Amino acid sequence: MALWCAGQGWPVHPLAPGSKLPAGNCGTCSSPGHTADGCPCLTTGRWCHGFLAATTDPALIRHWWTKNPRFGVGVACGPAGLVVIDVDAHTTPVPARDRLLPGIPIGDDVDLTGLTNGFHTLALLAALRSAPNPADDTETLRVRTPSGGLHIWYRAHPHLPVRSSTGSGKNRALAWQVDVRARGGYIIAPGTTTPAGTYTALGTARIPAPLPNWLAQDLLRTHHADEPHSPAEAPLPPPRARQAVTAAGGATNLPRALHTVLAEVEACAAAAEGMGFTEKLNRAAFTAGGLVAAGRLRADEAESLLREAAATARPQQDRRCESIIRTALEAGARRPLHSRGRA
Repeated sequence: MALWCAGQGWPVHPLAPGSKLPAGNCGTCSSPGHTADGCPCLTTGRWCHGFLAATTDPALIRHWWTKNPRFGVGVACGPAGLVVIDVDAHTTPVPARDRLLPGIPIGDDVDLTGLTNGFHTLALLAALRSAPNPADDTETLRVRTPSGGLHIWYRAHPHLPVRSSTGSGKNRALAWQVDVRARGGYIIAPGTTTPAGTYTALGTARIPAPLPNWLAQDLLRTHHADEPHSPAEAPLPPPRARQAVTAAGGATNLPRALHTVLAEVEACAAAAEGMGFTEKLNRAAFTAGGLVAAGRLRADEAESLLREAAATARPQQDRRCESIIRTALEAGARRPLHSRGRA
């Protein structure tokens, strides 16, 4: 399953055997104050730091899972371009009405008899939007969890980066007992087994469908994403990498999709850590790989652009950046990115 996920362009990382948590590795990585930025594990092919170590490199994946075949499979949602609606069915007291669908008033005249879990709150939200219930969406990958919950996998909108959330948190929440797994989080791949059971795909769909528009709007409303810019309006920081390639005689009219993701990488220069650099460089290299495979960009141009952007954001981390770029370029090359979308 790890190789299959990587083949879809979804970076994977090991989960501890029989667990939902990322596999540990060295003691240094679990010590107080240690951060992922600059950690040697991420540049030497080890799996520390959970989804930050996620990769699509087949050789590295074979090495990890050969070393421990009992590893489960985690998918890094942000780099994979996924938004997963995580519906729980826990037996817990039902909260006050204003916490069932944060930001949506539910009057006392609404009969909530029988409402006991996330399946019900998600159905209520869909009904209020006059939309189909995502839990019944047979056109997308759905995975039953051992606890009786459901993971509903969708492809993220290209210009709507969605952030993760848990339950009815104060900052952002979609619905009670409904979590969102996206940027800054990971999801458990089907086939992974814990003592409670196996994560099992339902129906016949195995590929995530596009995120429904109504659900994207509710994710905006609940602060899971910022108001998107159209490609023509998206602001870009000073394009140092693009200027370098143009001066060297390279491409002068790069696809807007690549401009945007390179700008996101360069913007990480604003802080030494906490900017999601690995995820953004992974996404940029995956995009570039797809453009190269589609004949829309030369391979040497792609590598030069990516290295320049990475050096702008994280100087003196050449080895780490080179590993990320190589892995994501190879993954992107397996899915050519034409002007109409991925092949």
